[in-house]
Amino acid sequence: MSRRAVWVAVWFVVGGFLGVGSGQQPSVINQYCIACHNQSAKTAGLALDSISAENVNQHPEVWEKVVRKLRARYMPPAGVPRPDERTYDALVASLEISLDSAKPNPGRTDTFRRLNRTEYQNVIRDLLALEVDVASLLPSDESSHGFDNVTVGDLSPTLLERYLSAAQRISRLAIGSPPRSPGGDTIQLPPDLTQEEHFDKLPLGTRGGTVVPYTFPLDAGYEIVLRLARDRNEHIEGLREAHEVELMLDGDRVGSFTVKPPPTGKDHSLADEHLRLRVPVKAGPHVLGVAFPKKPSSLLETERQPYQAHFNMDRHPRITPAVYSVTINGPYEAKGPGETPSRRRIFVCQPAQAGEEEDCAQRIVATLTRRAYRRPVTAGDLEVPLKFYRGARKDGGFEAGIEMALRAVLVSPEFLFRVEQDPAGVAPQTAYRVSDLELASRLSFFLWSSIPDDELLDAAIGGKLHTPAVLEQQVRRMLADARSRVLVSNFAEQWLYLRNLASTTPDMRLFPDFDDNLRQAFRQETELFFESILREDRSVLDLLRANYTFVNQRLAKHYGIPNVYGSRFRRITFGPDSVRGGLLRQGSVLTVTSYATRTSPVIRGKWILTNILGEAPPPPLPAVPALKENSGLGKTLSMRERMAEHRANPACSGCHQLMDPVGFSLENYDAVGRWRTAEEGKPIDASGGLPDGSKFEGVAGLQKALLGRPELFVTTVTEKLLTYSLGRGVEYYDAPAVRKIVREARTQDFRFSSLILGVVNSAPFQMRRSQ
Repeated sequence: MSRRAVWVAVWFVVGGFLGVGSGQQPSVINQYCIACHNQSAKTAGLALDSISAENVNQHPEVWEKVVRKLRARYMPPAGVPRPDERTYDALVASLEISLDSAKPNPGRTDTFRRLNRTEYQNVIRDLLALEVDVASLLPSDESSHGFDNVTVGDLSPTLLERYLSAAQRISRLAIGSPPRSPGGDTIQLPPDLTQEEHFDKLPLGTRGGTVVPYTFPLDAGYEIVLRLARDRNEHIEGLREAHEVELMLDGDRVGSFTVKPPPTGKDHSLADEHLRLRVPVKAGPHVLGVAFPKKPSSLLETERQPYQAHFNMDRHPRITPAVYSVTINGPYEAKGPGETPSRRRIFVCQPAQAGEEEDCAQRIVATLTRRAYRRPVTAGDLEVPLKFYRGARKDGGFEAGIEMALRAVLVSPEFLFRVEQDPAGVAPQTAYRVSDLELASRLSFFLWSSIPDDELLDAAIGGKLHTPAVLEQQVRRMLADARSRVLVSNFAEQWLYLRNLASTTPDMRLFPDFDDNLRQAFRQETELFFESILREDRSVLDLLRANYTFVNQRLAKHYGIPNVYGSRFRRITFGPDSVRGGLLRQGSVLTVTSYATRTSPVIRGKWILTNILGEAPPPPLPAVPALKENSGLGKTLSMRERMAEHRANPACSGCHQLMDPVGFSLENYDAVGRWRTAEEGKPIDASGGLPDGSKFEGVAGLQKALLGRPELFVTTVTEKLLTYSLGRGVEYYDAPAVRKIVREARTQDFRFSSLILGVVNSAPFQMRRSQ
């Protein structure tokens, strides 16, 4: 196709989209007209009537929007004559070639980026060999562009106070400083956790209970206090006969109790009062376990399958007692800080006499600051921590001085912020390559959400990290490291909305078999599934098309999968006709995209458009009426019939014509991800479609349509990875880099590592634009 023919076709498509030639004047296209509402009277910043089609690089932002719409086949809209696929491909290719020929613009990351809560916790782990749950120390971070590491440039006075408090607590725990008085930590279990069966990580032959990883600050005695779950009448639930309770430390039983129901008419306030034990524990990380030895039980004969959930006293009461909380009090009669992983990490030397303390302190502080500041340190960097060391040493001794020096490091801006400054003398608005040290931090916070280790830091200090072979070797080494699991627990959980599971509570009257066990199983299934793609370096397309998943007995029963027993998750493979396999069929995704009482084709459709196709619809207009629910009076309408009524409102029709057909294809799954073939006594109609005009039936048809144009999904994954790695939203000038990553990954079947390496080697990741 000649260049002139291409531009004629461009104007055919754009003209059809604008309504040119149909009595309308070309005008600024409203975003709702593009994606939803067809309200041409409003503006949305996509004016094609006043720009040149001969030189697209004069208006790259506008033409990148056109490319996105053409690639997704959003232009022209439904009902307007469309070109064939060959013409579409030629249009997109011609525009992309022109746009990609422009000088690269790597964009500009923030100069200051604060460690968010997740990063802070991981950095403390890697810097001090100390596992700390910072959720109680620091507030959660706001999300932007889908991730909570984007809007992290500020540090309010209130937040600074939280970081100061966290530094104090962490430094004392890491050094093993004795507290002024014994304290206590209480771990409370979710109220909707069913405890009738065996839990993973606890001994076989037990049921219920919990596992608590805990770092004990000193070699000392600690009192462990257990409290059992009660109903609203303050009666211990399920306590109808005597039950044994076992307490374990690192897998060894340290105590056993018997809890008995009180005499008839007596309250239960003292029934579990004796569930406390003081035990000697060495300082450092340990695992505390609580469980009930399981008694033989028989299945009640009922006409219906019995529920798995037992936590609600009115509908499905507990059959046996359950743990409500575990409290750890202490330390008592402390014998010293002991030998802990954190002390071994911090104390790289030990002074044999007072005259050696200063030199040893300087060595300890220099080692800490090099790792914490993620660069070589100078004498000036050591001045402030050593000043705090000397001040505290006078009254408290050597280790008290090291604790204060560590505290000074943990509140230093060099630690709390990742700083990227423009090189001296660089011209404004000029693209430049970031330093090796900045590249090392970008890489470690991308793949580990933490600081560079010594090997990565040494490569950066030696000026070798920008060498392609060295950089690829480091990327592959870091992906193989266990710390890269944050790509599952941090990146994937935010991208796929898994974090929303914690606040998702389906209506107990409609879904009485939903409990925290199922909620955790949903999350673990998707985490294990995503991790298999990562660890096995599979194609990211397998996220949609894989014929396997991971289940335990609880989840298998929910899905109707037979012959799966026990709490352990295991990998199972599905046949070609299975209704399971891939993200679109997993309970986690299906539940977080539903309401508490019903499915939502709108939310599910929006989720797919946003997270799979990368074309998020605009927000709804104000004062849009809510969907009418079935009242129980008169005719009962299916979800599709109620949505049809809702779309009759002109203010609603545009967006819903995009989202609803996509979401309808998942209607065979209810609000908690169970397969169904009928709703309200009527057969499910799961016919659906994409905004490109394609039509299909059910989730299998949706999957086939999505995989028919795989570059759309791979582009979305790439953009999500780029956003997460840079800590900023993807802009129009990033599109050439994204296309390059996708093109190169295609030659490797879109393997996960090819996308990671593509992001790391891209201009936005390795370069930055000066201010």
